[in-house]
Amino acid sequence: MLYTLPVIWLVVSLVFLLIHLVPGDPIQQMLGEGAPPADIQATRHLYGLDAPLSHQYLNYWKGVLHGDLGKSLRFNQGVTSLIVQRYPYTLQLTLASLVVAILLAIPAGVRSAQRRNLWDDRALSVVSLFGLSFPNFALGPVLILFFAVKLGWFPVSGSGTFAHLVLPAITMGSALAAILTRMVRTSMLEELSQDYIRTARAKGLPERTVVYRHALRNAMIPILTVVGLQFGALLAGTIVTETIFSWPGIGRLTIQAIANRDYYLVQGCILAIGLTYVAVNFLTDLLYSAVNPRIRQ
Repeated sequence: MLYTLPVIWLVVSLVFLLIHLVPGDPIQQMLGEGAPPADIQATRHLYGLDAPLSHQYLNYWKGVLHGDLGKSLRFNQGVTSLIVQRYPYTLQLTLASLVVAILLAIPAGVRSAQRRNLWDDRALSVVSLFGLSFPNFALGPVLILFFAVKLGWFPVSGSGTFAHLVLPAITMGSALAAILTRMVRTSMLEELSQDYIRTARAKGLPERTVVYRHALRNAMIPILTVVGLQFGALLAGTIVTETIFSWPGIGRLTIQAIANRDYYLVQGCILAIGLTYVAVNFLTDLLYSAVNPRIRQ
């Protein structure tokens, strides 16, 4: 927990400083090219953008600690309220993608390890490589054209029902499934060669029990590490996927904020994604002790 504190400070500071390196004047864009200089100066003062950078930094930290991330230049609403409205959609899509990846990767990785160097192991390796090589921005439109436009099984875009969630979740989860499948295979190959596995088999335990109750549980530490790290990649991937499927989450909101040079909204969106990533990595560390009791000792 102590390690997370400087990481959070660094995330907040970088989000604040990086957004101020972006060229252009958001107030000028908001008011238009023909706006009088007096109006531009008054609006800049209203949003606190005329203060020295150090003052803006301190004010930003005060706002973060009080849950006030400023006011959107484009939507004329509080950034916190906009993020609270959109965050559940992004979290729902990310978790659904994670579930898709785990449901595909664990059986495939275990099967691949059990059938090492046989035809199904090689076939799964080829499929995994294909999944790693196919980016979200290409897979999403392909799924829309085939399953939504041609077959009509799912909606083209939007949200509201489970059917709206399927295609975006598959789009994001497929790449992670490919990574996890290779990781599960590698970890399982190492565990299946251990002495305790031979002992369990010698006792006459069913192969399914040996593989899933004993070997897989001990193989979960590196898999959890990859899941925790890739969760951040999923959050970043929502920016593309939400735009493709018109999903009303933080990713799509971030694109809109960047296009409008909405400083406060961009800061808030990136901060929400960054802090979620920190929290997930912290929870991953806690899960290690739940999976492997030796860590608690």
